Amino acid sequence: MTADFRMALLELLRQYQGEPEVDALREGLRWLAQQLMEVEVSELIGAQRYERTPSRTTYRNGYRPRRWDTRVGTIELQIPKLRRGSYFPSLLKPRRRAERALLAVVQEAYVHGVSTRKVDELVQALGVGGLSKSEVSRICAELDEHMERFRNRPLEGEYPYVWLDAKAVKVRQDGRVVNMAAVIAVGVRETGEREVLGFDVGAAETYEFWLDFLRRLVARGLKGVRLVISDAHEGLKRAIGEVLAGATWQRCRVHFMRNLLARVPKHAQSMVAALVRTIFAQPDRASARQQLEQVAANLERRFPQVASLLREAAEEVLAYMDFPPEHWRGIHSTNVLERLNRELARRCDVVGIFPNVAAVLRLLGALLEEQQDEWLVQRRYFSQASMAKLKGGDALGSDSVSALAVAAR
Repeated sequence: MTADFRMALLELLRQYQGEPEVDALREGLRWLAQQLMEVEVSELIGAQRYERTPSRTTYRNGYRPRRWDTRVGTIELQIPKLRRGSYFPSLLKPRRRAERALLAVVQEAYVHGVSTRKVDELVQALGVGGLSKSEVSRICAELDEHMERFRNRPLEGEYPYVWLDAKAVKVRQDGRVVNMAAVIAVGVRETGEREVLGFDVGAAETYEFWLDFLRRLVARGLKGVRLVISDAHEGLKRAIGEVLAGATWQRCRVHFMRNLLARVPKHAQSMVAALVRTIFAQPDRASARQQLEQVAANLERRFPQVASLLREAAEEVLAYMDFPPEHWRGIHSTNVLERLNRELARRCDVVGIFPNVAAVLRLLGALLEEQQDEWLVQRRYFSQASMAKLKGGDALGSDSVSALAVAAR
């Protein structure tokens, strides 16, 4: 083993001797990292390449590219993939690029005079003092290039399920601090994997903003959408109906429950919530619709507003029941975006006020690209067998009614 390692190093040294344009240190680190990953994967699957052993648990399945930002520059790695299970190198940090984005935001905020005291505290907490302006410019330019390439990449295949959500962020604009909307779209491919479809920042969650956002997704290749899950924003519902014609709209059940319980006195919220949850515990849509009518009738005398809201939103909150039962837990709400929103909220709380829209996009893009990398090595969100039911025509029942038609009345 030692002799083989020595021979490999000598070969690497001879390869880069006499070529001053090649950074031998960076290439040497890339080679070493690649060898470490190969050893780690061999230990994980219980066999070397092309080796037959009784302890083998799975097989290699090619590679996927990954950029690794180091002190000697950016290194292009090839991370091994497995046929079953997942592998992520222990030497990499999943959030490294997002943390560098945060550094860029901090430095840009400092240059623009945003809350100097808070920025100084943040710099000390992160231990990033002493970065030169040229280094900050280089980091920002590199992140912007990554962000734009990731943000505008073509979308391939079909995405039967799409989630849409937005979060308010504070941005300095024309000498004022304004609230803007950072929107995110996530989809599930026809093979069951999750994917970040797009993101943007706008002045507000208006119909025009959502219409432009969805049209750009379609222009990049978004197609085959069967169900869109989002909050009950009127502008968003209208935009979905125009751009994604033929798709059913599912009102986020979590947001619906919050809106419903806001119409109930605090002492009665637990009782009402328990009653409403019996609707979603039914085995099929017909039973759920019948249970909804019973619950609404029971609540009509004490809470007429709640009963009215239940009947009005019946088709919107039960739309997910027209799809395979294996998917119900994942498509009845926008919970798939909750982790992203919590992470985004944590970063935004640290920054406080972004100096401009570009800084928001930079941080949002870095965070979402890292999340995309993590999803690539995780198991499918929905199994291929359950996703096949959508193509087989078993997904929708005979009593399916599009919630978008209801929303357009």
